[in-house]
Amino acid sequence: MPLPTPHLDKLNAAMQNDKMPAYEIPRLTAAITRYNNWIEQMERVDGDREHIVTELVRLFNEYKFYIDFDLIYCSEDDFLYRQKGQLKLDNTVIEEFLPHLVSKAFPELQTTFSFGPTKCFSAAYFQSSLQHQSHGGGLSIRTKDQDFAISRRLFIKSSHTANFELFNSVETCLGYVMAECKTNLDKTMFQEATATAHDVKSAAPGAKYFLICDWLDMTPVSTAPTDIDEVLILRKAKRISSNIRSSFSTYAGRNERRDWYREFLLNNPFSIEVLNRFIGHIESLINDEDPAEANVLEDGFF
Repeated sequence: MPLPTPHLDKLNAAMQNDKMPAYEIPRLTAAITRYNNWIEQMERVDGDREHIVTELVRLFNEYKFYIDFDLIYCSEDDFLYRQKGQLKLDNTVIEEFLPHLVSKAFPELQTTFSFGPTKCFSAAYFQSSLQHQSHGGGLSIRTKDQDFAISRRLFIKSSHTANFELFNSVETCLGYVMAECKTNLDKTMFQEATATAHDVKSAAPGAKYFLICDWLDMTPVSTAPTDIDEVLILRKAKRISSNIRSSFSTYAGRNERRDWYREFLLNNPFSIEVLNRFIGHIESLINDEDPAEANVLEDGFF
């Protein structure tokens, strides 16, 4: 099935934005051409899993640097940089990349599972009472947006009759591996992710939930008392300090630190090691098997 295109969607939306300066239109057109080349290059990658991950991460780093530095930072207009949070041109690149990475690394999952941003099931409840009855108890569900998920479509039906002559039904997605993707991870985001992870694990105890960020913007804390399986810091670095970032809002300020910022990005690329760790977590889930009684008795534990 086709992979989602959240980053391309944001590029196209930016092109249609009424507030977009005319100066940026040809630059965004060039960015879409560059995007198409990136996708074509990723689709051509083949080989064993180690080679696939290494090559895809290399291509990702090249394209992400282009978006972060060439398109946004080096713009002579301030609109793209100042509106990064609203336009989401930079932080959707990872959301588009992860489905390519995982589907290439695990082609055996492609026929059954979906990859990418989606709404995943988090709870089911019934909206009915003695006074207000419905065919199936008023089955309702709650979902949660996930930046990345390995998920599968799920259909749920409920009825007060064994033959389901009258029923309520809902369609949703059940997530097995989910990840929240952040550019800068701060304490508030971590706390929000902790609550989301709890909902995820309550709905599907066998699911895995990861918090993925480019830069760390908080003092690290243990994930042990939370339902977050692991926090992955893709660039293995802290966020640029606020006194430096404050100068980036104008072209003159960005131009003054242009060489410094270029070196900062190049010296802190997205880590193959960390992304391989993410792939390893998924691989362990695929290889996880229910314990056999004979093995348990031989080992003495399970």
